[in-house]
Amino acid sequence: MYGSVVSSTDAGEQVLVEDALASPSSTSTDGLSKALDARHLTLIAIGGTIGTGMFVGSGATIAIAGPAGALLAFLICSVLVFLVTTALGEMATFRPSSGSFSTYASRFVDPAFGFTLGWNYWLQWAISLPSEISAASLIMSYWFPDFPSFIWSLLILLILLTINIIGVRGFGETEYWLSMVKVSTVVIFIGVGTLVDLGYLGSNPPIYLDNWRIEGAPFKNGLPGIINVFVIAFFSFGGTELVGVTAAETRNPGVNVPRAVNQTFWRLLLFYVVSVFVIGLCLRNDDPNLLDAANSNDVAIAPFTLVFERAGLRSAAHLMNGVIMSAVFSAGNSAMYAASRTLLSLAEASQAPNFLSYISPGGIPLPALLFTSLISFLCLSLSLFITSATLFTTLLSLTGVSGILTWISICLIHIRFRGALNHQRKAMPVYMAPFGVAGDFVAIALGLAVLIGEGYVAFLGDKEGRRLQTVIAVYAGVPLFVGLWIGYKLLRKTKLVPLEQVDFDRVDHWGVREVDDSGRDDLETSALIR
Repeated sequence: MYGSVVSSTDAGEQVLVEDALASPSSTSTDGLSKALDARHLTLIAIGGTIGTGMFVGSGATIAIAGPAGALLAFLICSVLVFLVTTALGEMATFRPSSGSFSTYASRFVDPAFGFTLGWNYWLQWAISLPSEISAASLIMSYWFPDFPSFIWSLLILLILLTINIIGVRGFGETEYWLSMVKVSTVVIFIGVGTLVDLGYLGSNPPIYLDNWRIEGAPFKNGLPGIINVFVIAFFSFGGTELVGVTAAETRNPGVNVPRAVNQTFWRLLLFYVVSVFVIGLCLRNDDPNLLDAANSNDVAIAPFTLVFERAGLRSAAHLMNGVIMSAVFSAGNSAMYAASRTLLSLAEASQAPNFLSYISPGGIPLPALLFTSLISFLCLSLSLFITSATLFTTLLSLTGVSGILTWISICLIHIRFRGALNHQRKAMPVYMAPFGVAGDFVAIALGLAVLIGEGYVAFLGDKEGRRLQTVIAVYAGVPLFVGLWIGYKLLRKTKLVPLEQVDFDRVDHWGVREVDDSGRDDLETSALIR
């Protein structure tokens, strides 16, 4: 069965080994509570990618690259997601850690690399949190235009903090049900959009593939259009690496992490790629609403709203505003969780103030949560002096390249991880990335394409004659990343960890494929992902 972990015996029988891979206690080795199940993990990974980018901004991809061009860009980006998540899933199954890839970077590459990656990732989520909260206050102004946006922001921050203080189970359940709302909306949209295209819903005649044959379709703006949408697709898929962060607080990670990784790719294809395909069927690429909705975040002219209205749903704008609110709230919930766990891991590695390493008896990193919330509060306080829309845009621009730097780094770490395992002839992980190191090199190439593409898009998109300043702003995160790395190396005098000195002794070796001295798998103990 796909996604199951099985054990092969001499008789050729396959026996489920979930119990063998189960963690012996409900508390992880670092004091965090193991309260997340497979259903939480899968919805956290999937739900984290379904947000305003899909519901409001997806129409812009059709306007930029045409229906086929947008579809191709999302398919290519889905491959990148698959390669990165399977590489991370392999390491997270082998050694679940709240610090995830920053911990792996310190152990398998260089402590300076782990320090840099950890603080870069914390900053990414710490800034994402107030930006999502700021976006939520904008959405609430749709219904309550006269209510102060700062009050909305403060209320939402307090609710998110309360959910995360309750425990990881509270975070998981909240994320699960919010993601269910988003996933259900997407599934309904795909069905309704298909019926609109075939002429079974609404008062318009069937469309079929007519919008693929008009001017600009199916490939609009050629290769530049595809590159532009490829960059947009990457930002839409950001957050799938959370499955690695949650592994340390997951029951039976040897079973549940691989399942979540496997399901993430296929559900991304279903929800995102199929949705883009349906939008391309129902809406013309020259419809001005597609770009206007993305530029103004106007729910009333968002692609999902337009398709639902063509099906006869008059209150579609209010419905989608509610769905988008749940999406933004979910993103803020994930941001607070990821930022606090990353900060905790940095403190435990003596790469952040020691007081941040405290974990409550209930398994909650309270100081890390409160510190992250304080930073968010300070950022949100700026809304007293500038508008929420301006704050939202400014905060997002501060972490422009941090996401793709994280994904490229995960693949580099995985290359070193595999190299150390082979060099020391250690036991192989239960779950192995299907394309191994070759997949890492492909993902790094695609990641560099995104990195270059960001500058390319910024250069072409500048309409005010300030192209150089715009490109510099896009890459502002690169010197920060390099500066943290070099600064820590000079301060702590760290070096690249030789492959023979990579420390696997501190790794929990439940769920590994044993290899004998000849390098052959021991069939009595091997475990495979089917």
